[in-house]
Amino acid sequence: MADKLNPFEIAQRQLDEAAKILKLDEASHAILRNPLRELHVEIPVKMDDGTVKVFQGFRVQYNDARGPTKGGIRFHPEETIDTVRALAAWMTWKTAVMDIPYGGAKGGIICNPKAMSEKELENLARGYIRAIGRFIGPEKDIPAPDVYTTPQIMAWMMDEYSKIVGYNAFGVITGKPIPLGGSLGRGDATARGGMYTVREAARFLGIDLKEATFAIQGYGNAGSFGAILAKELFGSKIVAVSDSRGGIYSEKGLDPHAVLEHKRKTGSVVDFPGTTPITNEELLELDVTVLVPAALENAITAENAPRIKARIIAELANGPTTPEADEILHKNGKFVIPDFLCNAGGVTVSYFEWVQNINGYYWSIERVHEELDKKMTKAFNDVLEQYKERKVHPRLAAYLVAVQRVVEAMKLRGWV
Repeated sequence: MADKLNPFEIAQRQLDEAAKILKLDEASHAILRNPLRELHVEIPVKMDDGTVKVFQGFRVQYNDARGPTKGGIRFHPEETIDTVRALAAWMTWKTAVMDIPYGGAKGGIICNPKAMSEKELENLARGYIRAIGRFIGPEKDIPAPDVYTTPQIMAWMMDEYSKIVGYNAFGVITGKPIPLGGSLGRGDATARGGMYTVREAARFLGIDLKEATFAIQGYGNAGSFGAILAKELFGSKIVAVSDSRGGIYSEKGLDPHAVLEHKRKTGSVVDFPGTTPITNEELLELDVTVLVPAALENAITAENAPRIKARIIAELANGPTTPEADEILHKNGKFVIPDFLCNAGGVTVSYFEWVQNINGYYWSIERVHEELDKKMTKAFNDVLEQYKERKVHPRLAAYLVAVQRVVEAMKLRGWV
């Protein structure tokens, strides 16, 4: 079972399925199955107790045919190179499906940030940039925050890179604090972009979101903003949310802000007053209109997919659905908004941030939201066109759009 759930093997299988339908030539398929380059680094860090600990880090640049590579950096105790490869592949498809002039990349460091002081995290962040500095840059590879990395960590990384090159290179990193060239609207961008695609899916399926119920697995940044925006933008009812410790359910509906405040105070959504406790597994199978997996990979599998009742599955997490589950959900009439479309709001506003850094001119929040809405709506409809024309499940439709764009760029450049 573990082999089946290797995220990079899943990413390759998804590509293979698209390649077959597109009748992709052998060379193009071979290039797209593996990263163009990857870097493994050892990062020595002086800890608070005076010892030096060596951390292992990665940076994978998957494909840069359409432009400089782009992708987040994760600090996680269970980080693996295969996870980073998979996420770099998905970033390639994500930027292509959004029609952003980027390729895909990802980075990671095996560490437990929760057990590290602020100074140790700063030393680690700066050490990582020193290790990968010659491989990144505003026109080469632009990192960003991801799991357990923050705008402050991005600020340290940008500062370290600026020291290396000898000038303020704000455009090397996105997801920075606003005073250091960050973009307005970046905080809720992933969730907001996802909600724009939910709106378009509901329009296509004839669902009134004012009457809709939502269940959200994972109440971190994307999940909590998703809950807040579903209520604010659509007037939908949030009936269940969860985090790593468990979930809560209320038929009457939850106040997303109050739940977030409870989580800030207690460390979890669990035991929120007036709710029934449920497990993460039970949340996935609730009878709701929209299910939002916003936690980690492989939450929906062949085992539980037949019991999923939601009409729309909006993947704010990366890789929450296995290929076998995709087939089952499609057969059962469920509409999956695939991760690299649904959660592309983050990279899209990161792109806007990079554009603003390069031009030295910064946008209003209204402009950011308007441009994001336009990009997400266009990408959703590009995928929907393939979905209707090819009669395939939505993830495969998204792959068809993205892969064709990357292959076209490789061919125009004379790579194949």
